[in-house]
Amino acid sequence: MFSKFLNLDTEKQDRIMNAAMKEFALKGYDRASTNEIVKDAGISKGLLFHYFGNKKQLFLFLYEHMTKIFLERILEKVNWDEKDIFFRYRQIASLKLELFKIYPEMFNFIKSIYTEASSDVKSDLNRMGKELFASSFLKLFSDIDTSKFKQGIDINKAINVINWTLEGFAYQQQEKAIKLNLEQINNEEALAEMDVYMEMLKHSFYE
Repeated sequence: MFSKFLNLDTEKQDRIMNAAMKEFALKGYDRASTNEIVKDAGISKGLLFHYFGNKKQLFLFLYEHMTKIFLERILEKVNWDEKDIFFRYRQIASLKLELFKIYPEMFNFIKSIYTEASSDVKSDLNRMGKELFASSFLKLFSDIDTSKFKQGIDINKAINVINWTLEGFAYQQQEKAIKLNLEQINNEEALAEMDVYMEMLKHSFYE
């Protein structure tokens, strides 16, 4: 569907996506202007719609594409030899924080997704978010070592509790991030707080 855009050279793709992410993050979906996007990207409006059809398709493409790129970058850097679920979670959290520093426009765009309330895209975002979370969890945690769990424990349920707790913590951090600039976020403080929760979970579920 977006093959014409994806066949462009990387520099032009990045220029268009950065311009669009900047505009959507700054103004939200409803108020974002495609006129501003094409002006910033240095292309015509007709060309933008040639690639994406309309503003909604552009917005949803950005969300899915940038989330997948983000996941790919994490998959490249994960130490797959370490199969402890808590080590894996902490490693991923640390990688996310590093990547946000490298891709600030991506950070601002993804941050804005959590407060996007437009009825035009809200249901699509919810559906896509659930699908992306399910696929990413499978890729990142399907090989974890279960030998450390206490005997007799329902490991699948324990993993669910771990997942719900740490995803809840991540959501809480996202809520904080919405109110801050990237430079104001204290990575070490966030990871230290995460360590406290992980130690409590280890005490509950590990031998």
